[in-house]
Amino acid sequence: MDAMDAKDPKETEPLRVGAAVRRRRRALDLTLAAVAERSGLSVPFLSQIENERARPSMRSLQRVADALETTVGRLIAASDAARTINVVRAPDAAAPAHAVTTRRLVRGHHQLQALEFTGENDAGREFEHRNDELMYVAEGTAEVEAEGRAYRLARGDTLFLSGGVRHRWRATSPDTRILVVTVSDHIDAPADQRR
Repeated sequence: MDAMDAKDPKETEPLRVGAAVRRRRRALDLTLAAVAERSGLSVPFLSQIENERARPSMRSLQRVADALETTVGRLIAASDAARTINVVRAPDAAAPAHAVTTRRLVRGHHQLQALEFTGENDAGREFEHRNDELMYVAEGTAEVEAEGRAYRLARGDTLFLSGGVRHRWRATSPDTRILVVTVSDHIDAPADQRR
């Protein structure tokens, strides 16, 4: 069978919302018992949903969504986002050498974001992200100023910045290629990771 003729996996596999339900419950700081009380469903059944051992009916899922102060659509969307597989291809080799570019390496809104910066980038401004960030120099060199200290990075160097660290950076040679990976600002890092 040709891959184009294959059915959409969403049509043939059971609805998997466990991870989305668990994340939403924890975000609201609720126990399974509290969700059970709000929804009228049993704790064991809710546990099975969260652990992907039970497939809720749409009616049960609606009760769970109501108990979690959200919608079925949002739970399903969060579940789909958690299961995303996405390939971002390398840029066309015909692009001019040493061009200044920024390329998103993760499409959509996910917990993890990654950007590739190529060329002599200099945003000319300071950044401060709510969550953690990692910078890896794949080629070339970069200068970073963070919390009043200067760091010179060369090929293969990595710099980690915890959430809340004010910083600015610039690539210092035209052949520079930098990978920046961040935890999205729409995600709250756990309190023990923000210390």
